Amino acid sequence: MAKYSKILAWIVSIIALLAIIAAGLGVFWQGSDPHTIFVTQRGQTVDIQGSGLYKYDSVSLASQGIAQDVVTLFMGVPLLLISLWLYQKSLLRGKLMLAGTLAYFLYTYILYAFNTAFNVLFLDYVALSSLSLFAFILTLMSVDVAGLPEHFTGKLPRKSIITFLFISASFLLVAWLGRIVPAYFDNKPPVGLENATTLGIQVMDLGLIVPVGYLGGYLLLKRSAWGYLISAIMLFKVFTLGTALCAMIIGQFIAGVEMALVEVIIFPLLALAGIVLTLLLLINLKEARVGESVNERPAELILQK
Repeated sequence: MAKYSKILAWIVSIIALLAIIAAGLGVFWQGSDPHTIFVTQRGQTVDIQGSGLYKYDSVSLASQGIAQDVVTLFMGVPLLLISLWLYQKSLLRGKLMLAGTLAYFLYTYILYAFNTAFNVLFLDYVALSSLSLFAFILTLMSVDVAGLPEHFTGKLPRKSIITFLFISASFLLVAWLGRIVPAYFDNKPPVGLENATTLGIQVMDLGLIVPVGYLGGYLLLKRSAWGYLISAIMLFKVFTLGTALCAMIIGQFIAGVEMALVEVIIFPLLALAGIVLTLLLLINLKEARVGESVNERPAELILQK
């Protein structure tokens, strides 16, 4: 059992409880007030949700938030608890699943804290962001990074995973720059800004997800142990976030929000590919057995050198 297992179990349990509250209110507190019209400081008119938890957010952002709350409540939280259960059994699958699922919660609630209009769950979002970060770090410290490559069979689709990471990172880079760069030349707000003052999703994706995607693909190409770890975390994150993205597209369609056709097609395809590769990674993962010779050097010891 990992050194910080009990502390981690408590933190993850609190995350699950707070996420149930946050996602549950998002799903079941809808309200019936009509949409309102808001004129931004840039002179654009935006449809505001007008009711429910996301009453001060745009219809587009609210529909995405509600759809993601559905995925978090009925998929994210159960997966988090299952991952914790496997982690407590000292299974590598559990450690990687927990790290990847926590990465989803970290990404999600940082965005909720910064990107949604202030509401009664603001402190819940802050707590979820903070707890997810610390739980993620503790989970990584329990992984035997140096011995990680030994746990994968020769049938692991390493090249496919590398290709997927490079393509996903490149698509995000091109898609988001395609919104931002023209705004500089046209002297207009970028697509998707609406009633927000900045682009929170693009900050996270361009500043974190894209570089980590390229780094994970490159390190896996070089057969680095850290490449296996980063790639596994990215795939498990795609497993959950990819499902959420598909739900967001459906939610926006129901709400009558206009979407770019390329994004509507590419995002679900990437999500599907990520889910398939995640399942293949799990299938080709070998657990260490009692008495098996495995180089046990947790990440915390490697970082100390």
